[in-house]
Amino acid sequence: MLNQADHPGLKLGFGLMRLPRLADGTTIDVEQTKEMVDLFLEAGGTYFDTAFAYPGSEEAIRQALVERYPRESFTLASKMIAAADATDAETVKKEFETSLERSGAGYFDYYLLHAFQRANYRKYDEFGLWDYVKELKEQGKIKHYGFSFHADPELLEELLQAHPDAEFVQLQINYADMENPGVASRKNLEICRKYNKPVIVMEPVKGGILADPIDTVKAVLDEAGGTSYAGWALRFVASLDNIFVVLSGMSSTEQMKDNLSVMKDFRPLDEAEQAVIRKAQEALNGDQSIACTACHYCTKGCPMNIPIPEIFTVENRKKGSPEFRTKREYTIVTTGRGRASDCIACGQCEAACPQHLPIISLLEQCRALED
Repeated sequence: MLNQADHPGLKLGFGLMRLPRLADGTTIDVEQTKEMVDLFLEAGGTYFDTAFAYPGSEEAIRQALVERYPRESFTLASKMIAAADATDAETVKKEFETSLERSGAGYFDYYLLHAFQRANYRKYDEFGLWDYVKELKEQGKIKHYGFSFHADPELLEELLQAHPDAEFVQLQINYADMENPGVASRKNLEICRKYNKPVIVMEPVKGGILADPIDTVKAVLDEAGGTSYAGWALRFVASLDNIFVVLSGMSSTEQMKDNLSVMKDFRPLDEAEQAVIRKAQEALNGDQSIACTACHYCTKGCPMNIPIPEIFTVENRKKGSPEFRTKREYTIVTTGRGRASDCIACGQCEAACPQHLPIISLLEQCRALED
Protein backbone atom coordinates (compact mmCIF):
# COMPACT_ATOMS: atom_id res chain seq x y z
CA MET A 1 0.00 0.00 0.00
CA LEU A 2 1.18 3.49 -0.82
CA ASN A 3 2.25 5.67 2.10
CA GLN A 4 4.07 8.95 2.67
CA ALA A 5 7.37 7.15 3.15
CA ASP A 6 7.21 6.28 -0.56
CA HIS A 7 7.51 10.00 -1.32
CA PRO A 8 10.03 11.50 1.10
CA GLY A 9 10.87 14.54 -1.03
CA LEU A 10 9.11 17.82 -1.67
CA LYS A 11 5.32 17.75 -1.36
CA LEU A 12 5.24 19.54 -4.72
CA GLY A 13 5.00 17.42 -7.87
CA PHE A 14 5.94 18.59 -11.38
CA GLY A 15 2.89 18.19 -13.62
CA LEU A 16 3.95 17.84 -17.25
CA MET A 17 0.68 18.63 -19.01
CA ARG A 18 1.43 22.32 -19.65
CA LEU A 19 5.15 22.40 -20.46
CA PRO A 20 6.62 25.57 -22.03
CA ARG A 21 6.27 25.94 -25.80
CA LEU A 22 8.42 27.48 -28.53
CA ALA A 23 7.26 30.41 -30.64
CA ASP A 24 5.10 28.15 -32.83
CA GLY A 25 2.89 27.51 -29.79
CA THR A 26 3.02 23.75 -30.35
CA THR A 27 6.56 22.42 -29.95
CA ILE A 28 7.66 21.84 -26.35
CA ASP A 29 10.64 23.95 -25.31
CA VAL A 30 12.89 21.13 -24.15
CA GLU A 31 15.77 23.42 -23.14
CA GLN A 32 13.57 25.44 -20.80
CA THR A 33 12.08 22.19 -19.53
CA LYS A 34 15.59 21.03 -18.67
CA GLU A 35 16.14 24.19 -16.63
CA MET A 36 12.88 23.57 -14.78
CA VAL A 37 13.79 19.93 -14.12
CA ASP A 38 17.18 20.98 -12.73
CA LEU A 39 15.64 23.54 -10.38
CA PHE A 40 13.02 21.06 -9.22
CA LEU A 41 15.51 18.29 -8.42
CA GLU A 42 17.94 20.70 -6.76
CA ALA A 43 15.16 21.83 -4.42
CA GLY A 44 14.41 18.24 -3.38
CA GLY A 45 11.55 17.48 -5.77
CA THR A 46 11.22 13.93 -7.07
CA TYR A 47 7.69 13.41 -8.43
CA PHE A 48 7.03 13.94 -12.17
CA ASP A 49 3.60 13.37 -13.73
CA THR A 50 2.92 12.79 -17.43
CA ALA A 51 0.37 10.81 -19.49
CA PHE A 52 -0.17 9.09 -22.81
CA ALA A 53 -2.74 11.78 -23.61
CA TYR A 54 -0.39 14.77 -23.07
CA PRO A 55 1.01 15.53 -26.56
CA GLY A 56 4.81 15.49 -26.61
CA SER A 57 5.11 15.34 -22.82
CA GLU A 58 6.54 11.84 -22.47
CA GLU A 59 9.15 12.43 -25.18
CA ALA A 60 10.11 15.77 -23.65
CA ILE A 61 10.62 14.35 -20.19
CA ARG A 62 12.79 11.59 -21.64
CA GLN A 63 15.13 14.28 -22.99
CA ALA A 64 14.90 16.65 -20.04
CA LEU A 65 15.00 14.12 -17.19
CA VAL A 66 15.37 10.42 -17.97
CA GLU A 67 18.42 10.77 -20.19
CA ARG A 68 20.12 13.21 -17.82
CA TYR A 69 19.65 11.81 -14.32
CA PRO A 70 20.01 8.40 -12.62
CA ARG A 71 16.68 6.55 -12.67
CA GLU A 72 16.64 6.14 -8.90
CA SER A 73 16.87 9.91 -8.34
CA PHE A 74 13.27 10.60 -9.38
CA THR A 75 9.83 9.03 -9.58
CA LEU A 76 7.69 9.15 -12.71
CA ALA A 77 3.94 8.73 -13.13
CA SER A 78 2.05 8.15 -16.37
CA LYS A 79 -1.49 7.18 -17.33
CA MET A 80 -3.66 5.25 -19.78
CA ILE A 81 -7.06 6.50 -20.84
CA ALA A 82 -10.08 4.56 -22.03
CA ALA A 83 -12.07 7.35 -23.61
CA ALA A 84 -15.83 7.08 -23.94
CA ASP A 85 -15.44 6.26 -27.66
CA ALA A 86 -12.73 3.60 -27.15
CA THR A 87 -13.68 0.43 -29.04
CA ASP A 88 -11.25 -2.30 -27.98
CA ALA A 89 -9.05 -3.29 -25.06
CA GLU A 90 -5.86 -3.96 -26.99
CA THR A 91 -5.62 -0.43 -28.35
CA VAL A 92 -5.91 0.99 -24.85
CA LYS A 93 -3.44 -1.51 -23.39
CA LYS A 94 -0.88 -0.54 -26.03
CA GLU A 95 -0.84 2.93 -24.49
CA PHE A 96 1.35 1.54 -21.68
CA GLU A 97 4.06 0.20 -23.96
CA THR A 98 3.93 3.38 -26.04
CA SER A 99 4.36 5.50 -22.91
CA LEU A 100 7.25 3.34 -21.75
CA GLU A 101 8.94 3.70 -25.15
CA ARG A 102 8.34 7.45 -25.41
CA SER A 103 9.66 8.15 -21.91
CA GLY A 104 12.51 5.64 -21.92
CA ALA A 105 11.87 5.26 -18.19
CA GLY A 106 12.15 1.46 -17.99
CA TYR A 107 9.28 1.36 -15.51
CA PHE A 108 6.77 3.74 -13.93
CA ASP A 109 6.76 4.37 -10.22
CA TYR A 110 3.09 5.36 -10.36
CA TYR A 111 0.61 4.37 -13.05
CA LEU A 112 -2.93 5.65 -13.33
CA LEU A 113 -6.11 4.61 -15.04
CA HIS A 114 -6.89 8.05 -16.36
CA ALA A 115 -9.82 10.49 -16.21
CA PHE A 116 -12.70 8.47 -14.77
CA GLN A 117 -16.06 10.04 -15.56
CA ARG A 118 -19.62 8.77 -15.77
CA ALA A 119 -19.21 8.60 -19.54
CA ASN A 120 -16.27 6.17 -19.54
CA TYR A 121 -15.75 4.43 -16.18
CA ARG A 122 -17.31 1.14 -17.28
CA LYS A 123 -14.73 0.82 -20.08
CA TYR A 124 -12.02 0.07 -17.53
CA ASP A 125 -13.89 -2.99 -16.32
CA GLU A 126 -15.10 -4.06 -19.77
CA PHE A 127 -11.54 -3.95 -21.14
CA GLY A 128 -9.98 -5.71 -18.14
CA LEU A 129 -7.73 -2.74 -17.40
CA TRP A 130 -7.84 -3.18 -13.63
CA ASP A 131 -6.44 -6.67 -14.05
CA TYR A 132 -3.94 -5.38 -16.59
CA VAL A 133 -2.34 -2.89 -14.19
CA LYS A 134 -2.14 -5.63 -11.55
CA GLU A 135 -0.23 -7.75 -14.06
CA LEU A 136 2.08 -4.85 -14.85
CA LYS A 137 2.86 -4.46 -11.16
CA GLU A 138 3.55 -8.19 -10.79
CA GLN A 139 5.94 -7.92 -13.76
CA GLY A 140 7.78 -5.02 -12.13
CA LYS A 141 6.83 -2.58 -14.88
CA ILE A 142 4.99 -0.34 -12.41
CA LYS A 143 5.40 0.02 -8.65
CA HIS A 144 2.04 1.50 -7.65
CA TYR A 145 -1.30 1.97 -9.41
CA GLY A 146 -4.36 4.10 -8.86
CA PHE A 147 -6.74 6.25 -10.87
CA SER A 148 -7.53 9.88 -11.62
CA PHE A 149 -11.10 10.97 -11.10
CA HIS A 150 -13.41 13.70 -12.46
CA ALA A 151 -16.88 12.74 -11.32
CA ASP A 152 -19.35 12.66 -8.43
CA PRO A 153 -18.75 11.30 -4.89
CA GLU A 154 -21.25 8.47 -5.37
CA LEU A 155 -19.23 7.06 -8.26
CA LEU A 156 -15.96 7.48 -6.35
CA GLU A 157 -17.29 5.45 -3.44
CA GLU A 158 -18.60 2.80 -5.83
CA LEU A 159 -15.16 2.48 -7.45
CA LEU A 160 -13.29 2.25 -4.16
CA GLN A 161 -15.66 -0.46 -2.95
CA ALA A 162 -15.30 -2.42 -6.20
CA HIS A 163 -11.51 -1.96 -6.43
CA PRO A 164 -10.06 -1.85 -2.90
CA ASP A 165 -6.64 -2.69 -4.35
CA ALA A 166 -6.30 0.82 -5.87
CA GLU A 167 -3.42 2.37 -3.95
CA PHE A 168 -4.20 6.06 -4.44
CA VAL A 169 -6.61 8.48 -6.11
CA GLN A 170 -5.79 11.62 -8.07
CA LEU A 171 -8.39 14.35 -7.48
CA GLN A 172 -8.98 17.93 -8.58
CA ILE A 173 -8.73 19.97 -5.39
CA ASN A 174 -8.41 23.73 -5.03
CA TYR A 175 -10.00 26.40 -2.91
CA ALA A 176 -12.37 27.39 -5.72
CA ASP A 177 -13.86 23.91 -6.07
CA MET A 178 -14.27 22.70 -2.50
CA GLU A 179 -18.05 23.18 -2.61
CA ASN A 180 -18.46 23.26 -6.41
CA PRO A 181 -21.08 20.54 -7.09
CA GLY A 182 -19.56 19.82 -10.50
CA VAL A 183 -16.16 18.97 -8.99
CA ALA A 184 -17.02 18.17 -5.34
CA SER A 185 -13.46 18.48 -4.08
CA ARG A 186 -14.37 18.35 -0.39
CA LYS A 187 -16.71 15.37 -0.60
CA ASN A 188 -14.36 13.38 -2.83
CA LEU A 189 -11.46 14.05 -0.49
CA GLU A 190 -13.55 12.91 2.48
CA ILE A 191 -14.39 9.65 0.69
CA CYS A 192 -10.70 8.96 0.06
CA ARG A 193 -10.01 9.54 3.74
CA LYS A 194 -12.83 7.14 4.63
CA TYR A 195 -11.23 4.39 2.53
CA ASN A 196 -7.67 5.29 3.60
CA LYS A 197 -6.56 6.19 0.08
CA PRO A 198 -3.77 8.77 -0.23
CA VAL A 199 -4.65 11.62 -2.57
CA ILE A 200 -2.56 13.12 -5.34
CA VAL A 201 -3.83 16.61 -6.07
CA MET A 202 -4.28 17.90 -9.62
CA GLU A 203 -5.37 21.40 -10.65
CA PRO A 204 -4.47 23.08 -7.31
CA VAL A 205 -4.35 26.39 -9.20
CA LYS A 206 -7.33 25.41 -11.39
CA GLY A 207 -5.48 25.50 -14.70
CA GLY A 208 -3.88 28.85 -13.84
CA ILE A 209 -7.16 30.57 -12.92
CA LEU A 210 -6.07 30.97 -9.29
CA ALA A 211 -2.61 32.19 -10.32
CA ASP A 212 -4.29 35.21 -11.91
CA PRO A 213 -7.65 35.40 -10.12
CA ILE A 214 -10.44 37.94 -10.52
CA ASP A 215 -9.83 41.39 -9.05
CA THR A 216 -11.97 40.86 -5.96
CA VAL A 217 -9.90 37.80 -5.01
CA LYS A 218 -6.66 39.64 -5.75
CA ALA A 219 -7.74 42.40 -3.37
CA VAL A 220 -8.25 39.88 -0.55
CA LEU A 221 -4.89 38.18 -1.12
CA ASP A 222 -3.01 41.45 -1.68
CA GLU A 223 -4.18 42.74 1.65
CA ALA A 224 -2.89 39.61 3.38
CA GLY A 225 0.36 39.47 1.38
CA GLY A 226 3.08 36.97 2.11
CA THR A 227 3.17 35.02 -1.13
CA SER A 228 2.02 34.92 -4.75
CA TYR A 229 -1.55 34.14 -5.79
CA ALA A 230 -0.42 30.69 -6.93
CA GLY A 231 1.40 30.29 -3.61
CA TRP A 232 -1.82 30.78 -1.66
CA ALA A 233 -3.52 28.10 -3.79
CA LEU A 234 -0.69 25.61 -3.35
CA ARG A 235 -0.41 26.13 0.40
CA PHE A 236 -4.17 25.66 0.79
CA VAL A 237 -4.22 22.18 -0.76
CA ALA A 238 -0.90 21.11 0.75
CA SER A 239 -2.30 21.97 4.20
CA LEU A 240 -5.16 19.46 3.85
CA ASP A 241 -5.00 16.02 5.46
CA ASN A 242 -4.23 12.84 3.49
CA ILE A 243 -2.41 14.62 0.63
CA PHE A 244 0.43 12.56 -0.83
CA VAL A 245 1.70 15.12 -3.33
CA VAL A 246 0.42 18.32 -4.97
CA LEU A 247 0.92 18.52 -8.73
CA SER A 248 1.51 21.89 -10.34
CA GLY A 249 1.44 22.12 -14.13
CA MET A 250 4.23 24.65 -14.46
CA SER A 251 4.82 26.27 -17.87
CA SER A 252 7.93 28.39 -17.31
CA THR A 253 11.09 28.70 -15.26
CA GLU A 254 9.51 31.65 -13.47
CA GLN A 255 6.53 29.57 -12.39
CA MET A 256 8.87 26.84 -11.19
CA LYS A 257 10.85 29.30 -9.08
CA ASP A 258 7.67 30.77 -7.60
CA ASN A 259 6.24 27.34 -6.73
CA LEU A 260 9.51 26.23 -5.16
CA SER A 261 9.74 29.40 -3.09
CA VAL A 262 6.44 28.39 -1.48
CA MET A 263 6.88 24.63 -1.22
CA LYS A 264 10.58 24.10 -0.54
CA ASP A 265 10.14 25.03 3.11
CA PHE A 266 6.42 24.33 3.25
CA ARG A 267 4.44 25.69 6.18
CA PRO A 268 0.73 24.81 6.54
CA LEU A 269 -1.77 27.66 6.62
CA ASP A 270 -2.45 28.95 10.13
CA GLU A 271 -5.94 29.96 11.28
CA ALA A 272 -5.55 33.59 10.19
CA GLU A 273 -4.45 32.44 6.73
CA GLN A 274 -7.35 29.98 6.54
CA ALA A 275 -9.63 32.97 7.18
CA VAL A 276 -8.03 34.76 4.22
CA ILE A 277 -8.84 31.80 1.98
CA ARG A 278 -12.43 31.80 3.20
CA LYS A 279 -12.71 35.47 2.21
CA ALA A 280 -11.24 34.63 -1.21
CA GLN A 281 -13.81 31.86 -1.60
CA GLU A 282 -16.60 34.29 -0.78
CA ALA A 283 -15.28 36.66 -3.45
CA LEU A 284 -15.20 33.83 -5.98
CA ASN A 285 -18.83 33.00 -5.33
CA GLY A 286 -19.81 36.26 -7.00
CA ASP A 287 -17.79 35.58 -10.14
CA GLN A 288 -19.63 34.83 -13.39
CA SER A 289 -16.58 33.83 -15.43
CA ILE A 290 -16.51 30.53 -17.32
CA ALA A 291 -14.45 28.18 -15.15
CA CYS A 292 -12.56 26.52 -18.02
CA THR A 293 -9.06 25.22 -17.22
CA ALA A 294 -8.05 24.88 -20.91
CA CYS A 295 -7.25 21.17 -20.65
CA HIS A 296 -8.58 20.76 -24.24
CA TYR A 297 -10.17 17.38 -23.56
CA CYS A 298 -13.32 18.86 -25.12
CA THR A 299 -11.70 19.72 -28.43
CA LYS A 300 -10.17 16.35 -29.30
CA GLY A 301 -13.39 14.90 -30.68
CA CYS A 302 -15.17 18.07 -31.76
CA PRO A 303 -16.52 17.41 -35.28
CA MET A 304 -16.58 21.14 -36.01
CA ASN A 305 -13.01 21.79 -34.79
CA ILE A 306 -14.18 24.55 -32.42
CA PRO A 307 -11.39 25.97 -30.18
CA ILE A 308 -13.65 25.92 -27.13
CA PRO A 309 -11.17 26.97 -24.40
CA GLU A 310 -9.83 29.82 -26.50
CA ILE A 311 -13.34 31.13 -27.17
CA PHE A 312 -14.13 30.96 -23.46
CA THR A 313 -10.95 32.91 -22.72
CA VAL A 314 -12.06 35.69 -25.06
CA GLU A 315 -15.48 35.77 -23.39
CA ASN A 316 -13.94 35.96 -19.91
CA ARG A 317 -11.51 38.69 -20.88
CA LYS A 318 -14.30 40.71 -22.43
CA LYS A 319 -16.13 40.66 -19.10
CA GLY A 320 -13.06 41.71 -17.17
CA SER A 321 -11.91 44.58 -19.38
CA PRO A 322 -14.12 47.10 -21.20
CA GLU A 323 -11.15 48.00 -23.40
CA PHE A 324 -10.56 44.43 -24.52
CA ARG A 325 -10.59 44.11 -28.31
CA THR A 326 -13.14 41.32 -28.45
CA LYS A 327 -13.78 41.10 -32.19
CA ARG A 328 -10.09 41.03 -33.08
CA GLU A 329 -9.19 38.38 -30.49
CA TYR A 330 -12.17 36.22 -31.40
CA THR A 331 -11.17 36.35 -35.06
CA ILE A 332 -7.62 35.33 -34.20
CA VAL A 333 -8.59 32.26 -32.16
CA THR A 334 -11.22 31.04 -34.67
CA THR A 335 -9.41 31.66 -37.97
CA GLY A 336 -9.14 28.33 -39.79
CA ARG A 337 -11.25 26.64 -37.12
CA GLY A 338 -14.86 26.48 -36.05
CA ARG A 339 -16.75 29.34 -34.45
CA ALA A 340 -19.20 29.24 -31.56
CA SER A 341 -22.09 29.37 -34.03
CA ASP A 342 -20.81 26.20 -35.73
CA CYS A 343 -21.68 24.06 -32.69
CA ILE A 344 -24.06 21.23 -33.65
CA ALA A 345 -24.80 20.32 -30.02
CA CYS A 346 -23.53 16.75 -30.39
CA GLY A 347 -22.54 16.72 -26.71
CA GLN A 348 -19.18 14.97 -26.97
CA CYS A 349 -17.47 18.00 -25.40
CA GLU A 350 -19.69 17.96 -22.33
CA ALA A 351 -19.07 14.24 -21.82
CA ALA A 352 -15.31 14.88 -21.89
CA CYS A 353 -15.19 18.03 -19.72
CA PRO A 354 -13.55 17.40 -16.31
CA GLN A 355 -15.19 20.60 -15.01
CA HIS A 356 -18.66 19.41 -16.09
CA LEU A 357 -19.35 22.72 -17.81
CA PRO A 358 -22.56 23.19 -19.86
CA ILE A 359 -20.43 23.82 -22.93
CA ILE A 360 -23.26 23.79 -25.47
CA SER A 361 -25.17 26.57 -23.73
CA LEU A 362 -21.96 28.49 -23.04
CA LEU A 363 -21.06 28.40 -26.74
CA GLU A 364 -24.55 29.68 -27.49
CA GLN A 365 -23.78 32.58 -25.16
CA CYS A 366 -20.46 33.17 -26.91
CA ARG A 367 -22.16 33.57 -30.30
CA ALA A 368 -22.57 37.23 -29.34
CA LEU A 369 -18.80 37.59 -29.88
CA GLU A 370 -19.49 37.25 -33.62
CA ASP A 371 -21.82 40.28 -33.80
